Amino acid sequence: MKKALPIIFILAAIIIAGAFFMGVKITRTVDWEESFNEKSNKPYGTSVFYKELKHLFKDHKIRTVYHQPDSYLQANSEDGYGDHTAKGNYIIIGNTDYLSEASIDELLSFVDAGNTLFLSDYVFPQKFHDTLDVSIDYFDNEKDSITYHSLKYLDVKNVAIDRSAFMQYFSYFDSINHQALGQSKIDKNYTNFLKVPFGEGNVYLHTEPKAFTNYNLLKDNRYQYVEGLISYLPDDDIYFDSYTKMQTRYSADVEKKSNLSWFLQQPAFKWAWYTAIIFGILFMIFNAKRRQRIIKIIKPLPNTTVGFVKTVSNLYLETQDYKNIVDKKITYFLEKIRTDYNINTSVLDENFIDRLASKTGKKKEDIKSLIDFINWLRSKNEFFEENLIKLNRHIEAFYTK
Repeated sequence: MKKALPIIFILAAIIIAGAFFMGVKITRTVDWEESFNEKSNKPYGTSVFYKELKHLFKDHKIRTVYHQPDSYLQANSEDGYGDHTAKGNYIIIGNTDYLSEASIDELLSFVDAGNTLFLSDYVFPQKFHDTLDVSIDYFDNEKDSITYHSLKYLDVKNVAIDRSAFMQYFSYFDSINHQALGQSKIDKNYTNFLKVPFGEGNVYLHTEPKAFTNYNLLKDNRYQYVEGLISYLPDDDIYFDSYTKMQTRYSADVEKKSNLSWFLQQPAFKWAWYTAIIFGILFMIFNAKRRQRIIKIIKPLPNTTVGFVKTVSNLYLETQDYKNIVDKKITYFLEKIRTDYNINTSVLDENFIDRLASKTGKKKEDIKSLIDFINWLRSKNEFFEENLIKLNRHIEAFYTK
């Protein structure tokens, strides 16, 4: 071991020197990907805007929507399974191309009932163009990649937005029924912000989503432009779209995959991590042989089944891993149905409900309520404590009634 010490010190010196010089030379690159994600602190994320919503709409609920609007709005309708009836302002910043046709229909029905939809994107799904009778065109911004934005009826004039290779604007809209509220300019003014009446509510269409990003909100006085845009919305609850941001994150991998990957992007942390791994390997190599093997004391295995179950349950609850618990409760419930009543549970449809009601002798409406709730939970990607509590009550009621 004493002979190996000089080699270890030499290797350590080489590693530390290499880490130092690599850390000096490596420069951190900025990710300009336009994710518009409310959890992202990158230049074109929207975390600053998202955090400010609670100050802009005081005394009102700010809800983040992680599902397609059609499933979310249907679940939170008067006859849905949600915890409230959706009313207020629905905001979507960027990535509207991920909206399904059913979601567009549901959003327009939401507006028709007297609510408000705010869309900010470079271009919208064709169904919005056809239904709202608007067209969008664009200019190449070859001069200096800067566009200037103003709002009518408000003291917001010529707010600069840079890094704009193109300028989108409304080339056509119904000037009688639609109201132009804002303009963008390169050489002259073009309408880029519209108020479109639809049924009992209104749709606001805006063609410069970069205005809502962290980079622009924290630069100069550009936040005043966003404040002006949002001031047109009624003072009501907010539904902030995150579904379309999740799609871009999963498809384009614009956000970090894990906490470790973020650390590995930082030169100092990365080389500290690699150094620790290398020293750990060296330690194992030079200490692989021991003078005498340790004699283990083998104790009889205790029966820890109940303790294990309690520990795992507490772990899930403490980490708020409601999805895992919900999935397991549904799996165990369906397994018991298969075992006790010999019923196929692969398809939970009306036929399954009839068969289960017939074999158990329970009320069909009670069983339908439980199965419909399970099907709804299976369509969700994110769960909360109230979802778990409601599922548990349904299952307990099935066994007790």
